[in-house]
Amino acid sequence: MQVNDIHTLIAEALADFAEPDGGVVAGIQPSTTFQRDSDHELLGDFIYRRNGSPTVSHAESALTTIDGGEDGLLFSSGMAAFTCFMAALPRGARIVAPRVMYHGAQDWLFRLHERGDVDLALFNDISAEGLAEALDGGADLIWIETPVNPTWDVIDIRKAASLAASAGAILAVDSTVAPAVTTRPLTLGADVVFQSATKYLNGHSDVTGGVLATAERNAFWEDVRSIRVSLGSVISPFEAWLLMRGLRTLGVRYERASTNALAVAQSLEENEKISHVLYPGLPSHHQHDVAARQMTGGFGGMLSILVNGDTEQTRRVASEAELFTSATSLGGTESLIEHRSSVEGPHSIVPENLLRISAGLESADDLVADINQAITKAFQ
Repeated sequence: MQVNDIHTLIAEALADFAEPDGGVVAGIQPSTTFQRDSDHELLGDFIYRRNGSPTVSHAESALTTIDGGEDGLLFSSGMAAFTCFMAALPRGARIVAPRVMYHGAQDWLFRLHERGDVDLALFNDISAEGLAEALDGGADLIWIETPVNPTWDVIDIRKAASLAASAGAILAVDSTVAPAVTTRPLTLGADVVFQSATKYLNGHSDVTGGVLATAERNAFWEDVRSIRVSLGSVISPFEAWLLMRGLRTLGVRYERASTNALAVAQSLEENEKISHVLYPGLPSHHQHDVAARQMTGGFGGMLSILVNGDTEQTRRVASEAELFTSATSLGGTESLIEHRSSVEGPHSIVPENLLRISAGLESADDLVADINQAITKAFQ
């Protein structure tokens, strides 16, 4: 049967690993080593868990199918995936990336640049014209994130892919906040898609993982695979199994989070204590048309707000919230809020009056009431 719906595709990809005894959910294979026969040949496809294992392979296969790639790799964290990927680049490679992006990845790029390992060029204008200007000096890798954390600007992947092809560069897309149920970068022309599996893919705040999927299994990709083995960065079987459990509800979770985030965003646009609401699902968002074209399954649960107040008042909004937990991360069932510049460290250019919100699965009405009461208390 031809499957056209991404939600059905996820279900089909996971059903492929049903147990021979009839169990509809695959079991966990925790072994660290695998047997050889009397001729010292492996009995199966695996040798040692650092290279890979059946449970991890099942999860990788499902994710590769969902992302529309040729191959995929799971790592022990998003940063493990990111650093392994960067380690495969030749020394002196020129990397073009946005000035605003996930701070952990950008901090690592700064480290590589300061050591002379790469030449880093950051661009502020996330339009196609801004990216084209950044490519004047050439590039080996274009690393983009969309929507951009924590401003939630939206980069046009198709246009970025066209520019990357013209420059002879690899285009890698961090699609952590826009998983395959809403955006599939590989089908839009990207070479590699990255996601922190900790976030929406798992969705229950109980797994740390990262995933890379590639459109083509080439020599560069094989080097990434080899580096993962050498560094021991593969995810554990138990976490891979939990990730597959989370994938089963990805579609409904993402839809609910998107609905809740939009309700919160619409409410806060009317609150005089908030100067700006940054959410691509709002018609007022300056890249709403790009988001509507690219994020076909919802705009996600992530938004940021700029408080009409000082740093102390901004922080107090977060501390006065009752349903929103003050914590880092995103994409879980619970709603989170954090003062982002306090988290990001010395390289951060995030405004002191910005709060980042991850809408969870609670009642939209309750979330709207909670954030508005927190704002009221913060200004008393």
